[in-house]
Amino acid sequence: MEYAIEAEGLVKTYPKDVTALDGLSFGVQPATVFALLGPNGAGKTTAVKILTTLVKPDAGRALVTRLDVTANPDTVRRTIGVVAQGSGVDIQATGRENLRLHGQIHGIRGHAVEQRAQELLGMQRRLDIAMALVHDPVVLFLDEPTTGLDPEVRAEMWAEIGRLARERGKTVLLTTHYLEEADQLAERLAIVDRGKVVAEGTPEALKRELRGDAIHVDLEADYNGTVSRALADLAAVRDVNVEGRTLRARADDGGRAVPLVLQALEIHGVGVSSVRVARPSLDDVYLKYTGRTFDAADAEAEVTR
Repeated sequence: MEYAIEAEGLVKTYPKDVTALDGLSFGVQPATVFALLGPNGAGKTTAVKILTTLVKPDAGRALVTRLDVTANPDTVRRTIGVVAQGSGVDIQATGRENLRLHGQIHGIRGHAVEQRAQELLGMQRRLDIAMALVHDPVVLFLDEPTTGLDPEVRAEMWAEIGRLARERGKTVLLTTHYLEEADQLAERLAIVDRGKVVAEGTPEALKRELRGDAIHVDLEADYNGTVSRALADLAAVRDVNVEGRTLRARADDGGRAVPLVLQALEIHGVGVSSVRVARPSLDDVYLKYTGRTFDAADAEAEVTR
């Protein structure tokens, strides 16, 4: 298959033996939205920096529109647009001035740059995306594009990103730590954990791998190992995971399994504040492949910073 973006065994280690990427590999089909989903510190931004020619990998190969980014950095830069986590907008200049300058950097002059600026003017984060589009790139990289936005603006941004691929044929790679964002936007995604891709596919296909229902139980306290012991012999549930005051498990029929779970917990003196049954989510997929929830991974990243 011909990919618009391809990473093959990327490795990157920073000083003090910090491994950002540990053999990361994935491929992005043309004119699609692809998400790198992972907690903070998973290596997503480092991957984008390599693919956009800002950082060289220690090992592996990165291709954009079939061009090796290390061997052909100048050509690659002319074919891509990049929206970094931090805004690239000059707050001392107007939106039109920002777009005009960015267009001129990419060799667009006169009436052409003025016309593109008129088409793309918008709010600051939209302006970041507009600046990345002013030279009409084939591939667009969005690094955490909606972080810090309120829900309404985030939804508008999702719609715009989807249109870029659907109506304008752009290949869009976005990094995100929002599960819902990846689920809503991405035609395919790669779950990144500790510098590696641990799962790749469409959101629906990944969720279908998890047979049955997800059971979520909020506990009244942290009961240490008591919860796991209480459910150890309960054949109706599997994949039991306890983190503090949260219990997660899976069952073929969640509705029938819940009374058995509650009874077992009560026998062992475990108090329950709430329980719910749901279809599998990307958080459940992440738990399956990494052994911890997304929130736990984010908290771990904060501790190690």
